[in-house]
Amino acid sequence: MEASMQIRGRTECAKSFENGECQMGFTKSTDVIIVGAGLAGSALAHSLGKDGRQVLAIERDLTQPDRMVGEVLQPGGYLKLVELGLEDCVNEIDSQRVLGYVLYKDGKSVELPYPLENCHPDVAGRSFHYGRFVQRIREKAASLPNVRLEQGTVTSLLQEQGTTKGVHYKTKTGQEMTAYAPLTVVCDGNFSNLRRSLSEPKVDVLSTFVGLILENSQLPFPNHAHVILAEASLLLFYPISSTEVRCLVDISGRKVPSISNGEMADYLTTVVAPQIPSTLYKAFISAVEKGNIRTMPNRCMPAAPYRIPGALLLGDALNMRHPLTGGGMTVALSDVALLRQLLTPLDLLNDVSSFIESFYTLRKPMAFTLNTMAGVFQNMLCASADEVKCEMRQACFDYLSLGGACASGPVALLSGLNPSPWALTPHLLLGAIQSMGRLLLPFPSPKRIWFVARFIGDGLGFIFPLIKAEGVGSMIFPATLLQRYTASPVIRNNLVMALFSIGKNGPN
Repeated sequence: MEASMQIRGRTECAKSFENGECQMGFTKSTDVIIVGAGLAGSALAHSLGKDGRQVLAIERDLTQPDRMVGEVLQPGGYLKLVELGLEDCVNEIDSQRVLGYVLYKDGKSVELPYPLENCHPDVAGRSFHYGRFVQRIREKAASLPNVRLEQGTVTSLLQEQGTTKGVHYKTKTGQEMTAYAPLTVVCDGNFSNLRRSLSEPKVDVLSTFVGLILENSQLPFPNHAHVILAEASLLLFYPISSTEVRCLVDISGRKVPSISNGEMADYLTTVVAPQIPSTLYKAFISAVEKGNIRTMPNRCMPAAPYRIPGALLLGDALNMRHPLTGGGMTVALSDVALLRQLLTPLDLLNDVSSFIESFYTLRKPMAFTLNTMAGVFQNMLCASADEVKCEMRQACFDYLSLGGACASGPVALLSGLNPSPWALTPHLLLGAIQSMGRLLLPFPSPKRIWFVARFIGDGLGFIFPLIKAEGVGSMIFPATLLQRYTASPVIRNNLVMALFSIGKNGPN
């Protein structure tokens, strides 16, 4: 499947020109403009188009994306894919079933399977080439007669008296256009140029992923993602096709070895390679020698949207978390499913103000759970020379090694199968207690007590800002939102439906 694969269906916007503005060639006016047709945008375009909406999706580049993250879809994300009718998009792209994780430390390993006992046999994680997956969804969206995918660049939102009315954009030929719709959804990714118009973003770079593709290699545990807690870096391996394994090396801090002068290759071969399982060693060295090494900064950004009538943010344009736990696509697909459900009862989208508020609140249980799990694992498992961090890392490994609920609970949370802040709390507490126990035993010396104080301070310093950013009340008690919007039975009933759908485990 080539990177230049074109979208089947109508990808160009049929236009007639009136006063230099774009008048869409639909028999009805456009209902929704979607800025960006990556995973979130193309999935939303298909979902709303299938519901009969007239959709215009504008994407900077409609050729197949080439990126090294967004390659693992958690089981919770696959369930959302089923809910949206897009589960067949993981077919015909050589995707691989993922059944859980294997965690390595100091020569020991612990298997962490997904708790899929109550799910349909087809439910599992999936891993693949991101570009192939997105292109499949784009094709499916473009096949609908009321969905148009157009290649172009949105330059700004069209706003009148505080309400978004549409977008200004340039076509791929450079022609300036204007398109109108009662709802504009901005999901143009982590480099969004419209984010600041709709939110107050606070982007933090947590670490850097160094990516390689290992060819013709087999993982020690087939159909599992492998996480290696190496001394210098955290390593992640998972299959992306029947013959390829993705390797990601997490490097903390801002300073990353240079690829151009050979420092990176030297770091990978002398520091990282000796800590890799023997079955992967030769393929790893071969990948380094081929020189196809890529880097990507790992960004984190809490959702802080403005409530602007007529527009909302979605996907990485709204919210980002460390990609270690692979939760980004699950959050995005959950947001798409929720937005579609909120909009379904509306014949017209002339007033969606209340739904914008509802969407930003009802998305929080899933988003907060996966954001927190990503942050916790990144903070506790990342490589560090700090003694307290090393103890936290060991305590996390020991806690998951206990098995039973101590393993299945956290895995259910990070996989999106149990997106509940209430279920997250006891594991955070038990993990903290075990960490503090390790730090205090065998005797609570002044140094160990100081370690515990630092551990508590570091933990609170991470958790409290995240809870503040998400909004603790609406995050844990989203049902209270029903008390705000009781004037319309349609709104009230639809919010009830959305609440009951959160955390659903799919077909049994």
